[in-house]
This record gives sequence, C-alpha cells and structure tokens, in this order.
Amino acid sequence: MVAIARILVRRVALLVPLMLGIVLFVFLVMRFSDSDPASAYFQGANPTEQQLHDFRERNGLLDPLPVRYVDFVGDLLRGDMGISVLTRAPVVDQVTTALPLTMQLTFMGLGIAVVLALIGGVTAAIYRDRLPDQLIRVVSLTGVAAPGFWLALLMIQYLAVDRGWFPTGGYINPADSFSGWLNTMTLPAFALSLPVAAQLTRIVRTAVVEELDKDYVRTAIGSGLPPVVVVGRNVLRNALINPLTVLGLRVGYLLGGAVVIETIFSLPGMGKLMIDAVKNGDPAVVQGVVLTTAFGFVIVNLVIDILYLLVNPRLRGAA
Repeated sequence: MVAIARILVRRVALLVPLMLGIVLFVFLVMRFSDSDPASAYFQGANPTEQQLHDFRERNGLLDPLPVRYVDFVGDLLRGDMGISVLTRAPVVDQVTTALPLTMQLTFMGLGIAVVLALIGGVTAAIYRDRLPDQLIRVVSLTGVAAPGFWLALLMIQYLAVDRGWFPTGGYINPADSFSGWLNTMTLPAFALSLPVAAQLTRIVRTAVVEELDKDYVRTAIGSGLPPVVVVGRNVLRNALINPLTVLGLRVGYLLGGAVVIETIFSLPGMGKLMIDAVKNGDPAVVQGVVLTTAFGFVIVNLVIDILYLLVNPRLRGAA
C-alpha cells in the first residue's frame, strides 16, 4: 500500500505542470486566433473605435501577454472562466449546466462499449478461427471503419424516422422521466460507443487469446476446473490489463465525439454549447468548454492509472 500511495502522489504531482501546460496552450491559441471579444460584445451595434478601445482596456485585453496569462490562471483558480460576450452570463454557469449531460452521454457510451467489447472479444477468443470469431471480426472491422456521425445518421433514419422506436433528438431530464431520459439517450450513446467497442473488441480478443495459450490455463482446466471459472476468475483478470490502458485513451475519443453526436441529436451538452459559441463568435465560452474537456480527460486517465495499479500486481511489486 505504501508503494501504491507513493506512485499516486507522483502521478498527482505531475498533474500540476500538465494542467498548467494545457491552460497555456489554450490561452495562446485563443489569443492568437481571429476572434475578438470586443467585436463580439458589440455585435450588430456598430461600435466606435473608442468604445472598442474602452472595452479592451476595461477587460485587460491591452495588457502584455504574460500579465494576461497570470490573470487568466488566477481567475481559473477562483473558478472564474470569464463572461460570455453574447449572453452576459458567467461561462462557468453555462459549463455547469451543460456538463452533466455530456458526462451522462460519455459514461453511458463507455459502459456500452465495455460490455460489447467484453462479450465480443471473449467470445471471439474462445471460438477463435471458427465462425463466431470470423463474424465478430467482420463486424468489429466495420465498426472501426464507420465514423460515429454516419452511424448516428443511419440510426436516426432507420430506428427513429422509419420505425419510430426512438425520438430523432431532444433531451428529457432523468429527474422528470427516467424512461424518457433513457429513450432520448439510447441512440446517441450507441452511436458514440460503437466505434470504441469495435476497437476494444479486437484488443480484448488478442489479449484473451494470448492468455488462453498459457500453461496455467491448461493446467487449471486439466485439473477439473470448469472453463467458465478459469476464464472468468483468472484469464479475464490477467488479460484485461492492456485493454484497460487503451480504454483510458478512448475516453478522450468519447469526449470529443460527444461534440458531434450532441449536435446531431440536438442535445444541450458541452458539444452543442461549443458549436454555438464558435458560430456566434464567443471565445470565452469556447475556451471554457475546451479547458473543462481537457481537464476531464486528464482526471479520467488518472482514474484509469489507479485501476491499472489495482489489477496489475506485477506493477505494484515493481513499485
């Protein structure tokens, strides 16, 4: 436990420079972009040059770049992401409103991807080079090649428009109706998860096949243990170490893919918030959404690292 705690302390300490680097990158990209908060603030009002200058001076836009960066970091530490130049509302309030939906979509998609990958990967490994393995291989390769937005459009056409099993878009809060929430989230979650599930299926299949070929598996089955017990208790625990690492990277894809999926299904999450901000020229909101998404990705990968330590005794012993 002391070794694990020492590793965790080091990982958490590394988060500080990593997050500062993310903040610096986003800050520089937004400052050197063509977006002008002053022009966006007076959009449609034909402001004079003096009004634009006063706005920039009042909001510190004329300060030297290092000063602006220090102020920016200080504001973030206080939980201040700025003010939307269009709605005049704090960006943190808009992010707080949109973030729960994106997290629901991301983790629902993650859960679906993990379940499908475990079922498909383990089945393909057990029946390797036979018909189930061949069928799963074709389906997984098709899923890897198919982009998420294309799958989303197909699902809307065949499952929502033609058959009416699901709504074509919109969102219902689970507090108002859980069945309505599940109905509105099912298609977006599946459209988001299928490419990830297809990739993980191939990785799980390879890992389980390698584990099944080891001597301890043949010894355990030869001694009379049921194959189901051997696979469930020993093979999966050892085989899922590498897929778990890949899963942490796929969370970034899910967060990024949620931007497109939310736009297609008209879900008021972080993706739609950012798309609307880009179209309307609201840099503070774009900045807030990007930073929140990046921080979420970093934190999720930290959690994956902790799980990796828990399931990998060799790594704990090396520590």
